[in-house]
Amino acid sequence: MAGHSKFKNIMHRKGAQDKKRSALFSKLSREITVAAKMGLPDPDANARLRAAVNAAKAQSMPKDNIQRAIDKAAGGEGDNYEEIRYEGYGPGGVSLIVEALTDNRNRTATNVRTAFAKNGGNLGTSGSVSHGFDRLGLISYPATAGDADTVFEAALDAGADDVESTEDGHDIWTSVDNLHPVAKALEAKLGEADGVKLAWRPTLKSEVGDESTAQTLFKLIDTLDDDDDVQTVWGNYEIPDAIMEKLG
Repeated sequence: MAGHSKFKNIMHRKGAQDKKRSALFSKLSREITVAAKMGLPDPDANARLRAAVNAAKAQSMPKDNIQRAIDKAAGGEGDNYEEIRYEGYGPGGVSLIVEALTDNRNRTATNVRTAFAKNGGNLGTSGSVSHGFDRLGLISYPATAGDADTVFEAALDAGADDVESTEDGHDIWTSVDNLHPVAKALEAKLGEADGVKLAWRPTLKSEVGDESTAQTLFKLIDTLDDDDDVQTVWGNYEIPDAIMEKLG
């Protein structure tokens, strides 16, 4: 089990930005409905749904909204969403993986391609960048869950593979198969997690050492994130603290 890293993934940055509430709730609702349709509409019997509900609770989504999204799936209502992954290169040659849930493949593909083209990137083919990432389980806790040593020990006992602790919080990594068993074991020690999900973790990080390039990269990520169909954007970028401070 590796030690602690200062690597901050895109999701941490997004959390700090306090995105528009309605857009965020819409994406969370979509994931809850899809998860409930794919399995039983019971979080205790459906691991993906449980993770989606936990993610919604972490963002203070009202219980009524969560239940409505589950009921919609149970009643066979709502659109049929398709899971699609896009891969491409951002400014500075960084690798990006975009995960989407869409009811219109053509619309989403056009929007994602346009976002890359207008912000210094280019969309690649399937598999063009994902070979540089590992598909893993990710359990996220806020910094208030405990200090780095406490969380590390809890993760070790729970059977996790790695922990990354920063001042923003803790990322606990597992194999895909162990995600939910480890999450359940951690919940007994650390309480409910902010997020439990499948994630893309870069095997090698790409440093963006130029302020202008970093600014364009963040504009691309924000444009993608603002698209209703895009659920998550993962990247292999690493930006020095000095540049992050300049960008505010």
